[in-house]
Amino acid sequence: MTTMESLIGLVNRIQRACTVLGDYGGGDNAFSSLWEALPSVAVVGGQSSGKSSVLESIVGRDFLPRGSGIVTRRPLVLQLHKTDQSSQEYAEFLHLPKRRFTDFAMVRKEIQDETDRMTGKTKQISPVPIHLSIYSPHVVNLTLIDLPGLTKVAVEGQPESIVQDIETMVRSYVEKPNCIILAISPANQDIATSDAIKIAREVDPSGDRTFGVLTKLDLMDKGTNALDVLEGRSYRLQQPWVGIVNRSQADINKNVDMIVARRKEREYFATSPDYSHLASKMGSEYLAKLLSQHLESVIRARIPSITSLINKSIDELESEMDHLGRPIALDAGAQLYTILELCRAFDRIFKEHLDGGRPGGDRVYGVFDNQLPAALRKLPFDRHLSLQNVRRVVSEADGYQPHLIAPEQGYRRLIEGALNYFRGPAEASVDAVHFVLKELVRKSVGETQELKRFPTLQAEIAAAANEALERFRDESKKTVIRLVDMESSYLTVDFFRRLPQEVDKGGNPAAAAAATATNTDRYGEGHFRRIGSNVSSYVGMVSETLKNTIPKAVVYCQVREAKQSLLNRFYTLLGKKEAKQLSQLLDEDPALMERRQQCAKRLELYKAARDEIDSVSWAR
Repeated sequence: MTTMESLIGLVNRIQRACTVLGDYGGGDNAFSSLWEALPSVAVVGGQSSGKSSVLESIVGRDFLPRGSGIVTRRPLVLQLHKTDQSSQEYAEFLHLPKRRFTDFAMVRKEIQDETDRMTGKTKQISPVPIHLSIYSPHVVNLTLIDLPGLTKVAVEGQPESIVQDIETMVRSYVEKPNCIILAISPANQDIATSDAIKIAREVDPSGDRTFGVLTKLDLMDKGTNALDVLEGRSYRLQQPWVGIVNRSQADINKNVDMIVARRKEREYFATSPDYSHLASKMGSEYLAKLLSQHLESVIRARIPSITSLINKSIDELESEMDHLGRPIALDAGAQLYTILELCRAFDRIFKEHLDGGRPGGDRVYGVFDNQLPAALRKLPFDRHLSLQNVRRVVSEADGYQPHLIAPEQGYRRLIEGALNYFRGPAEASVDAVHFVLKELVRKSVGETQELKRFPTLQAEIAAAANEALERFRDESKKTVIRLVDMESSYLTVDFFRRLPQEVDKGGNPAAAAAATATNTDRYGEGHFRRIGSNVSSYVGMVSETLKNTIPKAVVYCQVREAKQSLLNRFYTLLGKKEAKQLSQLLDEDPALMERRQQCAKRLELYKAARDEIDSVSWAR
């Protein structure tokens, strides 16, 4: 195989691989640009201009649907692969990858059926291409795109927009700078009315990438010829014009072999008084070789940019493969190691949320700095220490015996009743911190990129972490309730011993007189007000103490434990699991598995393409 054939064959293989991997035509796909960078040949012409006949002449096979009106209703991406002379010809469709067609009449039927599957048995069109590869020793390596024929009016069964729809579809291919335009025009019509030349002139005004093809030369009126066009006098292109003589309808009806048709075409030009001097540069065989040679020159010129694009794609794919993670080992030891690494990755992110670097830990401080003090301020001490309630509690405390000096039992009952109110804010603080920690677990699981591959393990880690948080919450509640109970179990006696002294030290005669009166009338209103005030002061002191000790207990029992031993029990259970159970934990998300496989295939494609380009691009 020559260097030229190797280069063009390489481009064909890359284009086909891109198509198989879903890169072709995906405007949002990061890799579709590789297809765009590779040159291809788009066949453009009006309806019944002879496009199908030209393609069949190049291939040497009768395989395209025929008929009146619009026959090509979907783009046909036709890739020709030259094989060894001894090889059998066959065709493959991308949508039927495991089926080889050796009967080209069946290829024609499948093109028609696949078109109908997309458009229905109507005259509608679709931009979704059909991909067909033909392997034959009688072709040159080429990629040709057969497009629906340009038309001027909509016929019955077609929407009024079809004229514009077809032109838009054609333009979407021929506007690309790497697209070579094969403009098909019938010789028996004025070139000035050619639909193909009109659109080619608009997208390629310099004519650098347009090849003009004149069909139906044998159908021109007697006494006329197309030399002005073929020799570039009527409309000049940078590339040469090529004349084609297609099979006649009679030949088609008789199923004349394409090889025989090629021979007749050569004989026509060789014996024609008008075109014999151009015979060596006419015909479908010459056109195929001309396109192949031009493709080689285009590919050579674009090799640096193609190589650069391939290298960039390789870098992007390797980065994505690192992001998706490499395939999991099969042995239990390696799987356990992988699971532990994933747990550590989650644990690291969870700690970052608590310690800073990621948001969330500040919400724990907000519980202590805002929610707890606000809850303590809202406790109903005013109602509990109202004059009426104080009188009732104190009066009931001593039963039938009047208290001698101070109503100690009344004090204790008032204080114990008041301290019980602290249970609510204490438990609420525990629950609030528990909610924050659960939310941080949820966030951390979602932010651990390595875990995204394994939804089962994600769920197990989240469940284990939440189970641990429940245990920490239960222990924390027991601790803060103990703190409250401790305050009510033993009262600070010094606080009350200082109360009379503070009154005496005040040096206020009116207050001293009031105190004397109170001592005289131990069941007067002033006496009960003072008891309520004293209890309120003591409760306020306890409140300040709990405002400091409750956060300490919560942090110690919940936050500290979550940082140090959130997954300890999960680690213990992991060590007891068998290989099958470990494998189930590493059951990946099918979408991610498919994505990794696609990336691996693309990576293999691009690396092989790069190596092959390096091996043939500069060969002589």
